[in-house]
Amino acid sequence: MHALSELADLVVPGFRFAGVAAGIKKPAGALDLGLLCCDRPAAAAAVFTQNRVKAAPVILSAARIARGGCQAIIANSGGANACTGREGQRDAYQMAAGAAHALGIDEQLVCVASTGVIGQRLPIERVLAALPRAAAALRPGGLVDFARAILTTDKGPKWAAARRLVGKKEITVAGVAKGAGMIAPNLATTLSFVVTDAACDRVFLRGLLREVADATLNSITVDGDTSTNDACFLLAGGAAGNATLRGDDKAGRLFRELLHDVLAQLAHQLVRDGEGATKVVTIEVVGAESVRDARLVARRVANSPLVKTALGGADPNWGRVLAAVGNAGIEIDPDRIDVDFGGVRLVARGQAAGGDSEARAHEIMQQAEYVIRIHLHSGRAEASYLTCDLTHEYVRINADYRS
Repeated sequence: MHALSELADLVVPGFRFAGVAAGIKKPAGALDLGLLCCDRPAAAAAVFTQNRVKAAPVILSAARIARGGCQAIIANSGGANACTGREGQRDAYQMAAGAAHALGIDEQLVCVASTGVIGQRLPIERVLAALPRAAAALRPGGLVDFARAILTTDKGPKWAAARRLVGKKEITVAGVAKGAGMIAPNLATTLSFVVTDAACDRVFLRGLLREVADATLNSITVDGDTSTNDACFLLAGGAAGNATLRGDDKAGRLFRELLHDVLAQLAHQLVRDGEGATKVVTIEVVGAESVRDARLVARRVANSPLVKTALGGADPNWGRVLAAVGNAGIEIDPDRIDVDFGGVRLVARGQAAGGDSEARAHEIMQQAEYVIRIHLHSGRAEASYLTCDLTHEYVRINADYRS
């Protein structure tokens, strides 16, 4: 992960950030309420969880993003505000209204995000009391405090930034994310907040975020569970003064590369910090009949508890990989499949490669990162997923998460 000292120095022109302690989570004094604000209404895009059980902030923010722009986001950790009924919906709207009042902006330009335990009401009076302090604490270099305020079981803040010339203007894209458990995204994952000083057309921005999120944040897994609160926000403030980005021209492609770079870094950090994780493994599927087929296989292998526990024990149990491939719901020819662990061929034409391959693969599997490559020999399409190992520590963390 990047050094926090670098995050403390990071500035995105046109944006200010803050993180304060509102008394939502323990220990007392921990930052748990984050606020980000653009100097003017920004072009906005977002993708949200496709879990049918949606948290109140997701419902509120999805409706507001669909209607127009966004100028500020208020985010809390320590409580998901999910499965909290009408009271929870009212709490989300009160958070947005309180932030709008503290900032002196239109309430419809404020979105809300929450993370933490499901089913518990937020201490809304504490949140509302802290909002003026959050607004007063806003500063260009405050992204480090915002990043800290959204953490739950994370070991530390996750962030990424990239800059490059787009035309004659330098463009900055920066993002922070939280998440270590309940990660198996369906459209978006965990909470991610990305801001840029680029001027972007809203329609272009929305299509681009869906595309890039699908290739990055939506191609990772820690434990196979999709959250009720997943959201990824992208705000483009326009302070760079560039010609408005509208489509697939050279400038648009350069911006896409910037966004992909930032989201890919965040995705990798999310898996690296997976609860109890000791390894990051790329499941790479090639030779599929379609990209859809490749993604289905990669996701099925990446989510398999049996595969993930084998990763934890550095056990080259390739039979578990083949079993997962066969359970992905696509047509395959098992007698044509090859499987490599870290470049070592373990399966050739659906059978054990033999020799000392398992011993060599065992050594590779003790590394912090490596690739499992599955060749289906059915076509030319490919896809990949990032996953991590499943360890005793994951069970310990989640067995007493609420206590």
